[in-house]
Amino acid sequence: QVQLVESGGGSVQAGGSLRLSCAASGITISKYCLGWFRQAPGKEREGVAQINSAGVSRYPDSVKGRFTISKDNTKNTLYLQMNSLKPEDTAKYYCAVANGCVFDRTGAPSVANFNYWGQGTQVTVSS
Repeated sequence: QVQLVESGGGSVQAGGSLRLSCAASGITISKYCLGWFRQAPGKEREGVAQINSAGVSRYPDSVKGRFTISKDNTKNTLYLQMNSLKPEDTAKYYCAVANGCVFDRTGAPSVANFNYWGQGTQVTVSS
């Protein structure tokens, strides 16, 4: 049974940083594509970062240069380092697993490509 548990969310002022973690069990993350998504109230879930089994990562322009996805295969844990946070980054953040990454010109992972999801962790950025 695959289980993904996010942590590290919280409240921060604009310009601040947070690091999210996603601990995986029931699956060996080194073999899969991993992604981070977010969903704000009243909005669709959107992808903010993805990393494939080889460690290649992609981001949409909205977070490029501010967010960094990484993984520790020995700990079976995925991370998202978020710097220079903005109020518009406020959302619930989810980690997810896919069989393989799809890299398109946007850089954003697609919800439809991912099979397993965590329950999410809230990030609130105040101005």
